[in-house]
Parts: sequence; C-alpha cells; structure tokens
Amino acid sequence: MVVIKMTDELREYTYKWYPENYDDMNEPILKITKSSFGTFQWCPKKYEYNYIHRLPQASTEAMAKGTAVHNSREDFFNEFDVKKAENLTYNELVEYNLSLHPIDGYNDMYKIISTFEADRFLQSKEEDKLDEYLPVVNESMLDAEITIPHAFNPKFILERDYTVHLQGIVDRMFIQDDKYIPLELKTGAWKDYKTTMMRKEMAFYKILIENATDESLANANIDRNIPITNWGWYYPASNYIQVEPVKKSSYNAVMNGICKMLYAYERKDFEAKYFYRTCQHCSYYSICPSAQESEWL
Repeated sequence: MVVIKMTDELREYTYKWYPENYDDMNEPILKITKSSFGTFQWCPKKYEYNYIHRLPQASTEAMAKGTAVHNSREDFFNEFDVKKAENLTYNELVEYNLSLHPIDGYNDMYKIISTFEADRFLQSKEEDKLDEYLPVVNESMLDAEITIPHAFNPKFILERDYTVHLQGIVDRMFIQDDKYIPLELKTGAWKDYKTTMMRKEMAFYKILIENATDESLANANIDRNIPITNWGWYYPASNYIQVEPVKKSSYNAVMNGICKMLYAYERKDFEAKYFYRTCQHCSYYSICPSAQESEWL
C-alpha cells in the first residue's frame, strides 16, 4: 500500500539525494519528475549522468521541435476564441487555427494540428458540447509527496519506507461527462511499441494529480473530487490520437519503477542498459564504461 501525503508542508527535494541522510529533516528528499522517471526507465546510467551529475546533453532537433510545438499548443488554447470559431466555415476554422500558431520551421505540423482541432471543434459543436472543447488544464505544474513502503516491490526490497517528491507539468486535461481526461502531446512519430511507455507516462500523471497538494490543485484549477477514468496521447506527426480507460497495471509499473530508483540510490549503482543503435546517439556514449566494453563494440 502507498501512503499518500497531501500536506502543503513539503520537504526540500533534489536529484542528488543521499538515503543515509533521510532521517535528517533538514536534508532534501528525492525528486522524481516524469522526465527523470522516463530517463531512469530507459537507462539508469544515463539518469545518473544527466540528473545526479548534471552533465550537459547535446541539444537536438527533436528537442527543439518538442519545445516549440509544446509552447505553440499552450498559446493556441490560451488564445482560442470559441465564440468567434462558432461562426466560421470549416476552411475558415482551419485557417483561424493556423493563425494562432507561430511562423517557424514546423508549419507542416501546425497544419496537421489545425485540421485536427477544426474537426474536434465541429464535432463538439454538433454534439452540443462546446463547453468541453477547451482544456481545463493547460501546461500546469503539480507537486506531490508519496511514501513508498519498503516492501512494495518484492524484487527490490528497500532498507526502509521513503517519502519522495513527485513533480510534473500536465500538458492538457479535458473534462468530459464530469470526468477528467489528461492528454499528452508528442512530436515524434507514433509506433505501436510506444504504447507501454505512454501508459506509464499517463499513470505517472494520474498518481501526481490524485496526490497533489491542495495548493498545486488550486493553482491548476483542478477539483480533487473529479475522477480520472481515461487518459490519452496525441502524435500529430502521425495524425494519431489514442484515448483509453486507465490501466491499473501501468499504475503498478510506475510504483515498481520508483522502488527500483530508490534501490539504485541505496546501493549507488546505476546500471547501463546497452542498445547499440540508440546508445551510439547518447550524449554520454563516450564516457559510459558499459558502452566501451569490447563485446559491445
């Protein structure tokens, strides 16, 4: 069982965490974000280099695109005028949507998004649900503390119970039939193998939202009493959207993953996961001892 702490009196938190100092209330607890959790899941050694040692990563085009498109989506929903859109034809609506995006190198993606939003808006209008078109949460940061029992994951028994700090920015959350639906935006291409990863990301958000402090929820205008029964993700590059019921197995996978992180910190052992085709593009490839082992070259 996970012990939930919804108090607004939070301890300081850090990635450079020392379990041996846990009883000292002046020492920070472990910070876990969706991004840091995802990096650890991908490769604990990369997590160590990036989050603990704070070694810089090379900037990539994919990172630049992700930032630009995320910012444009936030601005789009902040500026979208439902009353104005109601009186537009389909083509006018697509053009209006496109006008709310910046002029940069990602215009092809903005066209896909503008068409997608025009379709979604007209469907909402036809179903007399325009009050549900705009998200109720648009790029909002949340904070939470949860306590992980030492024996939660039988494969990684911890030395004690630990309270950890969860933090994340929820891309968008919509309300439909009095229920919340968090929706994550991704700028890469959709592949079916990404389903497990996306379910873990959405489960992380669900845990974060349901256990966030009252102050975080108030700032994000989230009602703790409204349930999350579905979640989803949108990949405009592939014109792909998936909305599905929440998966209990994905919730358990996230909690077990947090236990594994704590276990690695206790032992100060962050093992590399080597995959030749992906590791050779890692910013830390040249300094990772595992990547340099002869049997992997």
